[in-house]
Amino acid sequence: MRIVYLLVFAVFFTACKNDKKTSNTTSEEKKSTKNGLIYPEEVHFKSLKQITFGGDNAEAYWSFDDKQLVFQSNYKKWNVGCDQMFLMNANEDFKNSVPPMISTGKGRTTCAYFLPDNKHIIYASTHLVDENCPEVPLRKNGKYIWPVYDSFDIFVADLQGNIVKQLTHEKGYDAEPTVSPKGDKIVFTSTRSGDLELYTMNIDGTDVQQITNELGYDGGAFFSPDGSKIIFRSSRPKTPEEIKAYKDLLAEGLVEPTEMELYICNADGSELRQLTDLGNANWSPFFHPSGKKVLFSSNFEAERGFPFNLYMIDIDGKNLKRVTHGETFDAFPVFSNDGKKLVFSSNRNNGGGRDTNLFIAEWQD
Repeated sequence: MRIVYLLVFAVFFTACKNDKKTSNTTSEEKKSTKNGLIYPEEVHFKSLKQITFGGDNAEAYWSFDDKQLVFQSNYKKWNVGCDQMFLMNANEDFKNSVPPMISTGKGRTTCAYFLPDNKHIIYASTHLVDENCPEVPLRKNGKYIWPVYDSFDIFVADLQGNIVKQLTHEKGYDAEPTVSPKGDKIVFTSTRSGDLELYTMNIDGTDVQQITNELGYDGGAFFSPDGSKIIFRSSRPKTPEEIKAYKDLLAEGLVEPTEMELYICNADGSELRQLTDLGNANWSPFFHPSGKKVLFSSNFEAERGFPFNLYMIDIDGKNLKRVTHGETFDAFPVFSNDGKKLVFSSNRNNGGGRDTNLFIAEWQD
């Protein structure tokens, strides 16, 4: 659960914590678009195709051969009560059809990712503890929060939806797995230490190593294209009051996702450093194909907690650049392995509602 996108909408309506931040965009309806989807300032998009047309669809990840994607959706018209995993071919859309579901349909699932053989995926699911969809708390003491279900474990499944192996067996939250482009390692988030830390393991689940150890929520991690580095987002409390609030929420299986920055380290956790210091929520990072830049979603320019747009920054923290220019929500950017396409989630072209759909752009530097 790098961020449960349903709950990001709650963040949209929080007050900005820095009144000096402003938004320079006009209303979404008044902004012109190219082919109805691309705003004129979005110069990195050569073309843009909408893939889904209803519900909340996010965290789409490419197969190693770029021929397919796996993504999560809660679209009720697809007969699911909460997030499940679906498979698509890279040239498909689902305006008039339903993609095949490749999770069990039980519990809540999150964060599927292809394994190197292109025939299996990993994902996290709560179904072993309860086959029903777990409750989703939204607020506590007037603040927006989201759950860290201790029933999540990580599984391997084939593309017909059959679970073939369970990779984690520890008590507590094990989720957010992604695979190194080298095909040798998985990085994931776990509470097995008592805090939300990052771990790596081999593709078969062996040799588990903890790679972060500072108090706070470390999650949403991805490897660089050469597998040497890891980018992730973190909310790390500093003051005694922040530390107490964080620990109290975590004891209830909750976190508050409104203040996050990006961190980068070597794949073994060494040379850890903070990449952004922008304020508000900076998250869903993914490496540019060059390995020298990172795309991510942020509301740091927002006046009222939204919009979220995509930004790009060098891995030395320089040359911050805005990539998307909507007034609602753009997040979860993921490059294809060949670097030619970018899939992301957006509220654009949803008729003014709250549906979050998948889009695939032809990328140009």
